[in-house]
Amino acid sequence: MLPANRRPITISTSDGLKLIGEVATPIGERKATILCFHPLPTHGGMMDSHILKKAAYRLPAMAGLEIIRFNTRGTTSEAGTSEGEFGGGDSERFDVEAAIEYAVTVAGATNLWVLGWSFGTDLALRHARDSRVKGLILLSPPLRTTQQSDLDFWAADGRPIIALIPEHDDYLKPAEAALAFSGVPHITLINVDDAKHLWVGEPSVYRVLSEITKLLSPQSLPLPTEVN
Repeated sequence: MLPANRRPITISTSDGLKLIGEVATPIGERKATILCFHPLPTHGGMMDSHILKKAAYRLPAMAGLEIIRFNTRGTTSEAGTSEGEFGGGDSERFDVEAAIEYAVTVAGATNLWVLGWSFGTDLALRHARDSRVKGLILLSPPLRTTQQSDLDFWAADGRPIIALIPEHDDYLKPAEAALAFSGVPHITLINVDDAKHLWVGEPSVYRVLSEITKLLSPQSLPLPTEVN
């Protein structure tokens, strides 16, 4: 864990729930804020899922990026459990909307990006339409609950989207992703050789964090591989 200003947060949804989370803010200049949506909680996904936790531990110091993580409704991590029950990605719309509102009005984000991983990519594509979001970063999108109408929205919207597609993904491999996203002409698909859906292993983690940094803080590349 590298230096950052870290604080626990509570996000209040419009349907009356309290969601727990954490903000990790750079000690120096804040170049962008990343709001993270975690993988499927019924399969162990939470705010501490390893890519999101490592992003929060490293990127504030390495790249000047603020990381906001939280547990969607009914999800548990070491920090505790958010109120409510898992909604299959439907009632989580209120979580997404509340988290964006928190990021802008409480955290003061002016360059806000959404990072979704697996289930979190469906939340991003379905519910993160708020105009204050500058763009989307998608890790291993399964397109499990995303509808064609959601893709049509983003195709017409034109905000930048980058998607990292693992070569050995369990749900959507590169060739399938190219077809599925063919109607969103401005999306950048990044096919990652040897990677899997869960991005296990330090080479995969480094690649993901480097791609995020390339987009939002390119002057910070290359990211260090050792810290003295």
